[in-house]
Amino acid sequence: MHVISRKKLREFCQAHTDSCEAFDDFYITASKANWGNLLEVQTVYLKAEAVGNFTVFNIKGNKYRLITSINYERQVIYIKYALTFFVSQLKLLWMKLILKKFTNTNES
Repeated sequence: MHVISRKKLREFCQAHTDSCEAFDDFYITASKANWGNLLEVQTVYLKAEAVGNFTVFNIKGNKYRLITSINYERQVIYIKYALTFFVSQLKLLWMKLILKKFTNTNES
């Protein structure tokens, strides 16, 4: 997989230095992977989950979260957000509410 972009991980790492090794491990593992779907991702990252069009990874024992968009056909992982667990919970809640509102609006 081609991971875009490592810069976001490095920037997050500067503010949260204890996350560096875990994010480096993710980058190395994902770069070597050839995942075709979420189930294949979950063979390595058991708690990876789909939230709407995003795939969310728990990093460093769930202390951090990585919100990504994965194009399996093109073998690209787009890093959207690297967040602390607390901030990620707020962002994911917001995303779920937006998705729910969008879904309910389209059903009307």
